Amino acid sequence: MAEQRQMHLGLIVMGAGNHVAGWRMPDAEFGSENFALLRRIAESAEKAKLDLLFFADAVNTGLNAHPGMMLRLEPLTLLSALATCTRRIGLAATVSTTYTEPYNLARMLASLDHISQGRAGWNVVTGSSPDAAPNFSREKHPPHAERYAMAAEYLSVMKGLWDSWEDDALRGDKANGTYVDPNKMHVLNHEGPFYKVKGPLNITRPPQGYPVIFQAGASEAGRDLAAATAEVVFTVQQDLEEAVAFRTDLRRRAVLAGRNEDAIKVMPGVCPVIGDTLAEAKARITELAELADPVAAMKVLSDRMGQDLSNFPLDGPVPELPPSDMMQGHAVTLAAVARRSRMTLRELRDFTAASSGHRVICGTAEMIADDLQIWFDSGAADGFIIQSTHYPAPMDVFLSSVVPILVQRGLFRAEYKGTTLRDHLRLERPDHPAAI
Repeated sequence: MAEQRQMHLGLIVMGAGNHVAGWRMPDAEFGSENFALLRRIAESAEKAKLDLLFFADAVNTGLNAHPGMMLRLEPLTLLSALATCTRRIGLAATVSTTYTEPYNLARMLASLDHISQGRAGWNVVTGSSPDAAPNFSREKHPPHAERYAMAAEYLSVMKGLWDSWEDDALRGDKANGTYVDPNKMHVLNHEGPFYKVKGPLNITRPPQGYPVIFQAGASEAGRDLAAATAEVVFTVQQDLEEAVAFRTDLRRRAVLAGRNEDAIKVMPGVCPVIGDTLAEAKARITELAELADPVAAMKVLSDRMGQDLSNFPLDGPVPELPPSDMMQGHAVTLAAVARRSRMTLRELRDFTAASSGHRVICGTAEMIADDLQIWFDSGAADGFIIQSTHYPAPMDVFLSSVVPILVQRGLFRAEYKGTTLRDHLRLERPDHPAAI
């Protein structure tokens, strides 16, 4: 008898809550620098047997941004600390290829994978905001096509660096005085259009071979990069049929890239708002909307749409915008939502404030579980990245009420079966090229 397919669940953590006004709720604890809170979130998610924690990041700064992103800990440093407080849950973070040297990042991610004993994941982004360029001695942000060409080469360099040493290179032979086997070392000597990296990396191969590769791009270039390299795709989806088409397209592209279609797990973002009744859940959304700072909410929408919308009339229709060079996937999805629902700009602003454009589900725990199951059974998703409007109460409610329903239905694990993030996601560990 075939084993029942089970969904994957991750939690995206923003210390001020995913809703732009979440931190203002009376029961909210907050702070993306509040390590005590972040530790409790991690421990609660692990107790519920979630696959992973996910920390978004960006390297631009400024006021009027989402409160959870305005002031925050550097994510790989944070995950290394959380690795010592947890034992099984995966630990993934966003790091930009445009504004980080491959050698440094390969070393940091390999270190995290070793410290966590095989639980590291890397969300590969090219950096959507031009505001980042002046922080890195650059006059301008590279254009979209160039950023993705850089990212493809960057990933190749990263994997080459992680393969600097074969899995059994470290000998530690006291009798013969052999610490490492020199025949197991490989010098990269990479020279490409964007990067020149000699190697080898000064750390042994990560326990997972490579940390799990995440990707979130939904543009044509983003899909091609994901099909060729990604193992988990974190996506913005609002419509069931469109989500099915997106996952089907990615799996098709993966096959064209010479991979198995099951090599990619598609995990849309979802923000559940749970009440004892549907009316109670909707009332919580209203309460949050009333607390939202309109300037910060508009900044979130403008970032997602790739253009400043603050000068357009709020009660007019959402303007038709030329293609953006920034967050193309978010922009297309939000524009489609606005068209279907005939939203004003104010309505789209308030909608995006709730979850940065990801799908919001309101209802009882049973209704939330039903919704996730429909998307999962329909082939729209392999699992979901869960967002919490604020912490800790909404997250605790989801973990204590929705997750047990999914476990009871056989749709989610009752216990961890493996120890690494690859184990949780049912992804194969890549062999070292010398072993192939």
